[in-house]
Amino acid sequence: MPEIKLIECPRDAMQGRHEFIPTEVKAAYLQGLLACGFDTLDFGSFVSPKAIPQMRDTAEVVERLDLSATDTRLLAIVANRRGAVAALRHPQIAYLGYPFSVSETFQLRNTNATLADSLERVKQIQELTVAAGRKLVVYLSMGFGNPYGDPWNAEVVEQWLDRLAELGIGIFQLSDTIGVSSPASISYLFANLIPRYPRLEIGAHLHTTPLTWREKVEAAAEAGCRRFDGAIRGFGGCPMARDELTGNMPTEHLVDYFGGPATGVDVDRFARSIDASLEVFR
Repeated sequence: MPEIKLIECPRDAMQGRHEFIPTEVKAAYLQGLLACGFDTLDFGSFVSPKAIPQMRDTAEVVERLDLSATDTRLLAIVANRRGAVAALRHPQIAYLGYPFSVSETFQLRNTNATLADSLERVKQIQELTVAAGRKLVVYLSMGFGNPYGDPWNAEVVEQWLDRLAELGIGIFQLSDTIGVSSPASISYLFANLIPRYPRLEIGAHLHTTPLTWREKVEAAAEAGCRRFDGAIRGFGGCPMARDELTGNMPTEHLVDYFGGPATGVDVDRFARSIDASLEVFR
Protein backbone atom coordinates (compact mmCIF):
# COMPACT_ATOMS: atom_id res chain seq x y z
CA MET A 1 0.00 0.00 0.00
CA PRO A 2 1.28 3.50 -0.76
CA GLU A 3 2.43 5.50 2.26
CA ILE A 4 0.75 8.66 0.98
CA LYS A 5 -2.75 8.93 -0.50
CA LEU A 6 -2.83 11.41 -3.37
CA ILE A 7 -6.16 12.73 -4.57
CA GLU A 8 -5.95 14.39 -7.98
CA CYS A 9 -8.62 17.11 -8.35
CA PRO A 10 -9.33 17.94 -12.01
CA ARG A 11 -12.82 19.04 -10.95
CA ASP A 12 -11.27 21.76 -8.80
CA ALA A 13 -9.01 22.71 -11.69
CA MET A 14 -11.85 22.94 -14.21
CA GLN A 15 -14.77 24.38 -12.28
CA GLY A 16 -13.78 28.04 -12.34
CA ARG A 17 -12.98 28.22 -16.03
CA HIS A 18 -15.41 30.36 -18.02
CA GLU A 19 -14.97 28.61 -21.37
CA PHE A 20 -16.77 25.27 -21.36
CA ILE A 21 -14.46 22.28 -21.74
CA PRO A 22 -16.15 19.80 -24.12
CA THR A 23 -17.41 16.61 -22.54
CA GLU A 24 -15.25 14.40 -24.72
CA VAL A 25 -12.14 16.41 -23.77
CA LYS A 26 -12.94 16.06 -20.07
CA ALA A 27 -13.51 12.31 -20.38
CA ALA A 28 -10.29 11.71 -22.33
CA TYR A 29 -8.25 13.71 -19.83
CA LEU A 30 -9.80 11.89 -16.88
CA GLN A 31 -9.20 8.52 -18.51
CA GLY A 32 -5.50 9.33 -18.69
CA LEU A 33 -5.50 10.34 -15.02
CA LEU A 34 -7.14 7.03 -14.08
CA ALA A 35 -4.03 5.27 -15.39
CA CYS A 36 -1.62 7.22 -13.17
CA GLY A 37 -2.18 5.39 -9.89
CA PHE A 38 -3.81 8.06 -7.74
CA ASP A 39 -5.80 6.86 -4.76
CA THR A 40 -8.81 8.97 -5.75
CA LEU A 41 -9.88 11.19 -8.64
CA ASP A 42 -12.07 14.17 -7.68
CA PHE A 43 -13.56 14.28 -11.16
CA GLY A 44 -16.83 16.24 -11.12
CA SER A 45 -19.77 17.56 -9.17
CA PHE A 46 -23.55 17.25 -9.04
CA VAL A 47 -24.46 20.84 -8.23
CA SER A 48 -26.65 23.46 -9.85
CA PRO A 49 -25.41 24.27 -13.36
CA LYS A 50 -26.27 27.88 -12.61
CA ALA A 51 -23.71 27.86 -9.80
CA ILE A 52 -20.98 25.83 -11.55
CA PRO A 53 -21.80 25.65 -15.28
CA GLN A 54 -18.54 23.90 -16.09
CA MET A 55 -19.70 20.78 -14.26
CA ARG A 56 -23.13 20.46 -15.89
CA ASP A 57 -22.02 17.37 -17.84
CA THR A 58 -20.66 15.32 -14.93
CA ALA A 59 -23.32 12.61 -15.33
CA GLU A 60 -22.37 12.17 -18.98
CA VAL A 61 -18.64 12.29 -18.24
CA VAL A 62 -18.76 9.49 -15.66
CA GLU A 63 -20.59 7.19 -18.08
CA ARG A 64 -17.76 7.63 -20.61
CA LEU A 65 -15.06 6.48 -18.20
CA ASP A 66 -13.64 2.95 -18.24
CA LEU A 67 -12.70 1.84 -14.71
CA SER A 68 -11.88 -1.77 -15.59
CA ALA A 69 -8.09 -1.32 -15.47
CA THR A 70 -7.68 1.06 -12.54
CA ASP A 71 -7.75 0.95 -8.75
CA THR A 72 -8.36 4.71 -8.57
CA ARG A 73 -11.73 5.57 -7.08
CA LEU A 74 -13.99 8.38 -8.21
CA LEU A 75 -15.20 11.22 -5.99
CA ALA A 76 -17.93 13.70 -6.88
CA ILE A 77 -18.82 16.86 -4.98
CA VAL A 78 -22.43 17.45 -3.93
CA ALA A 79 -24.03 20.38 -2.12
CA ASN A 80 -27.41 18.98 -1.06
CA ARG A 81 -29.59 15.88 -0.91
CA ARG A 82 -30.72 16.22 -4.51
CA GLY A 83 -27.13 16.25 -5.72
CA ALA A 84 -26.33 13.22 -3.59
CA VAL A 85 -29.25 11.26 -5.02
CA ALA A 86 -28.12 12.12 -8.55
CA ALA A 87 -24.52 11.12 -7.86
CA LEU A 88 -25.46 7.83 -6.21
CA ARG A 89 -27.28 6.74 -9.36
CA HIS A 90 -23.81 6.07 -10.78
CA PRO A 91 -22.22 2.97 -9.22
CA GLN A 92 -18.83 4.05 -10.55
CA ILE A 93 -18.68 6.80 -7.90
CA ALA A 94 -17.14 5.55 -4.64
CA TYR A 95 -17.08 8.81 -2.69
CA LEU A 96 -19.28 11.83 -2.30
CA GLY A 97 -17.64 15.03 -1.12
CA TYR A 98 -19.43 17.77 0.79
CA PRO A 99 -17.92 21.24 1.38
CA PHE A 100 -18.73 22.11 4.98
CA SER A 101 -17.33 25.51 5.87
CA VAL A 102 -16.34 26.54 9.35
CA SER A 103 -17.11 30.06 8.10
CA GLU A 104 -20.82 30.90 8.05
CA THR A 105 -20.32 33.54 5.35
CA PHE A 106 -18.56 31.13 3.02
CA GLN A 107 -21.09 28.37 3.66
CA LEU A 108 -23.83 30.72 2.46
CA ARG A 109 -21.78 31.73 -0.59
CA ASN A 110 -20.78 28.19 -1.46
CA THR A 111 -23.94 26.16 -0.80
CA ASN A 112 -26.62 28.77 -0.03
CA ALA A 113 -27.06 27.30 3.44
CA THR A 114 -26.36 28.32 7.01
CA LEU A 115 -24.10 26.13 9.12
CA ALA A 116 -27.16 24.70 10.88
CA ASP A 117 -28.79 23.92 7.55
CA SER A 118 -25.55 22.48 6.25
CA LEU A 119 -25.20 20.15 9.21
CA GLU A 120 -28.67 18.80 8.47
CA ARG A 121 -27.70 18.33 4.82
CA VAL A 122 -24.64 16.36 5.87
CA LYS A 123 -26.82 14.08 8.02
CA GLN A 124 -29.10 13.37 5.06
CA ILE A 125 -26.23 12.84 2.63
CA GLN A 126 -24.41 10.55 5.06
CA GLU A 127 -27.51 8.40 5.47
CA LEU A 128 -27.94 8.10 1.70
CA THR A 129 -24.26 7.39 1.16
CA VAL A 130 -24.08 4.65 3.79
CA ALA A 131 -27.28 3.05 2.46
CA ALA A 132 -25.71 2.94 -1.00
CA GLY A 133 -22.48 1.37 0.28
CA ARG A 134 -20.35 4.43 -0.49
CA LYS A 135 -18.40 6.88 1.67
CA LEU A 136 -18.73 10.58 2.40
CA VAL A 137 -15.72 12.90 2.51
CA VAL A 138 -16.31 16.20 4.30
CA TYR A 139 -14.16 19.17 3.36
CA LEU A 140 -13.74 21.61 6.23
CA SER A 141 -13.60 24.70 4.03
CA MET A 142 -11.89 27.83 5.36
CA GLY A 143 -10.24 25.45 7.83
CA PHE A 144 -7.21 27.72 8.18
CA GLY A 145 -9.00 31.06 8.38
CA ASN A 146 -11.30 33.23 6.28
CA PRO A 147 -11.34 36.76 4.81
CA TYR A 148 -14.78 37.64 6.13
CA GLY A 149 -14.06 38.26 9.80
CA ASP A 150 -15.95 35.13 10.90
CA PRO A 151 -14.64 33.49 14.09
CA TRP A 152 -11.79 31.07 13.49
CA ASN A 153 -9.32 29.20 15.67
CA ALA A 154 -8.31 25.60 16.26
CA GLU A 155 -11.15 25.14 18.74
CA VAL A 156 -13.73 26.11 16.10
CA VAL A 157 -12.33 23.48 13.72
CA GLU A 158 -12.30 20.85 16.48
CA GLN A 159 -15.88 21.68 17.44
CA TRP A 160 -17.18 21.00 13.95
CA LEU A 161 -15.00 17.94 13.50
CA ASP A 162 -16.48 16.51 16.71
CA ARG A 163 -20.05 17.11 15.57
CA LEU A 164 -19.48 15.68 12.10
CA ALA A 165 -17.57 12.64 13.34
CA GLU A 166 -20.55 11.80 15.54
CA LEU A 167 -22.51 11.18 12.33
CA GLY A 168 -20.17 8.33 11.42
CA ILE A 169 -18.13 10.23 8.85
CA GLY A 170 -14.56 8.93 8.73
CA ILE A 171 -12.75 11.07 6.15
CA PHE A 172 -12.10 14.80 6.39
CA GLN A 173 -10.04 17.24 4.36
CA LEU A 174 -8.86 20.43 6.05
CA SER A 175 -9.25 22.96 3.26
CA ASP A 176 -7.20 26.12 2.93
CA THR A 177 -9.67 27.56 0.48
CA ILE A 178 -7.93 30.89 -0.13
CA GLY A 179 -4.30 30.06 0.63
CA VAL A 180 -4.04 31.79 4.03
CA SER A 181 -2.43 28.89 5.89
CA SER A 182 1.09 29.09 7.23
CA PRO A 183 3.45 26.28 8.23
CA ALA A 184 2.71 27.14 11.86
CA SER A 185 -1.08 26.92 11.50
CA ILE A 186 -0.85 23.75 9.40
CA SER A 187 1.44 22.08 11.90
CA TYR A 188 -0.69 23.15 14.85
CA LEU A 189 -3.97 21.87 13.42
CA PHE A 190 -2.71 18.52 12.17
CA ALA A 191 -0.49 17.85 15.19
CA ASN A 192 -3.49 18.38 17.48
CA LEU A 193 -6.23 16.73 15.42
CA ILE A 194 -4.55 13.58 14.08
CA PRO A 195 -3.56 12.13 17.49
CA ARG A 196 -6.92 13.11 18.95
CA TYR A 197 -8.86 11.28 16.24
CA PRO A 198 -6.81 8.15 15.45
CA ARG A 199 -9.75 6.43 13.74
CA LEU A 200 -10.37 9.32 11.34
CA GLU A 201 -8.58 9.99 8.09
CA ILE A 202 -7.70 13.69 8.12
CA GLY A 203 -6.17 15.06 4.94
CA ALA A 204 -4.99 18.35 3.50
CA HIS A 205 -6.52 20.37 0.68
CA LEU A 206 -4.05 23.22 0.47
CA HIS A 207 -4.06 26.19 -1.86
CA THR A 208 -0.76 27.91 -2.35
CA THR A 209 1.45 30.34 -4.20
CA PRO A 210 4.40 29.03 -6.23
CA LEU A 211 6.89 29.93 -3.50
CA THR A 212 5.11 28.50 -0.45
CA TRP A 213 4.08 25.00 -1.46
CA ARG A 214 7.04 23.10 0.02
CA GLU A 215 6.85 24.59 3.49
CA LYS A 216 3.13 23.82 3.62
CA VAL A 217 3.50 20.21 2.52
CA GLU A 218 6.42 19.70 4.87
CA ALA A 219 4.48 21.09 7.83
CA ALA A 220 1.50 18.82 7.17
CA ALA A 221 3.60 15.71 6.58
CA GLU A 222 5.74 16.24 9.68
CA ALA A 223 2.53 16.62 11.72
CA GLY A 224 1.32 13.22 10.53
CA CYS A 225 -0.83 14.01 7.47
CA ARG A 226 -0.79 11.21 4.91
CA ARG A 227 -3.61 12.31 2.60
CA PHE A 228 -3.16 15.21 0.18
CA ASP A 229 -5.26 16.81 -2.55
CA GLY A 230 -3.57 18.33 -5.56
CA ALA A 231 -4.24 19.51 -9.10
CA ILE A 232 -1.80 19.25 -11.97
CA ARG A 233 0.17 22.49 -12.44
CA GLY A 234 -1.85 24.06 -9.63
CA PHE A 235 -4.71 24.85 -12.00
CA GLY A 236 -7.93 26.13 -10.49
CA GLY A 237 -9.23 27.32 -7.17
CA CYS A 238 -12.63 27.89 -5.62
CA PRO A 239 -14.79 30.26 -7.69
CA MET A 240 -17.07 30.87 -4.70
CA ALA A 241 -14.32 32.02 -2.33
CA ARG A 242 -13.49 35.45 -3.73
CA ASP A 243 -12.95 37.10 -7.07
CA GLU A 244 -9.33 36.10 -7.63
CA LEU A 245 -8.39 32.43 -7.56
CA THR A 246 -5.59 31.10 -5.38
CA GLY A 247 -3.93 28.17 -7.09
CA ASN A 248 -4.34 24.57 -6.02
CA MET A 249 -1.42 22.58 -4.66
CA PRO A 250 0.43 21.33 -7.79
CA THR A 251 0.27 17.54 -7.82
CA GLU A 252 3.66 17.27 -9.50
CA HIS A 253 5.20 18.93 -6.43
CA LEU A 254 3.55 16.33 -4.19
CA VAL A 255 4.84 13.47 -6.36
CA ASP A 256 8.35 14.95 -6.40
CA TYR A 257 8.33 15.58 -2.65
CA PHE A 258 7.10 12.15 -1.57
CA GLY A 259 8.26 10.09 -4.57
CA GLY A 260 6.40 7.81 -6.95
CA PRO A 261 6.72 4.61 -4.86
CA ALA A 262 5.42 6.31 -1.72
CA THR A 263 2.36 7.62 -3.54
CA GLY A 264 1.68 4.73 -5.91
CA VAL A 265 1.90 7.09 -8.88
CA ASP A 266 3.40 5.87 -12.16
CA VAL A 267 5.67 8.81 -12.95
CA ASP A 268 5.81 8.10 -16.70
CA ARG A 269 2.05 8.01 -17.11
CA PHE A 270 1.75 11.01 -14.84
CA ALA A 271 4.17 12.93 -17.06
CA ARG A 272 1.88 12.24 -20.03
CA SER A 273 -1.08 13.63 -18.08
CA ILE A 274 0.89 16.76 -17.25
CA ASP A 275 1.48 17.27 -20.97
CA ALA A 276 -2.17 16.56 -21.73
CA SER A 277 -3.26 19.20 -19.21
CA LEU A 278 -1.82 21.94 -21.38
CA GLU A 279 -4.31 21.04 -24.10
CA VAL A 280 -7.26 20.92 -21.68
CA PHE A 281 -6.44 24.16 -19.87
CA ARG A 282 -5.36 26.30 -22.82
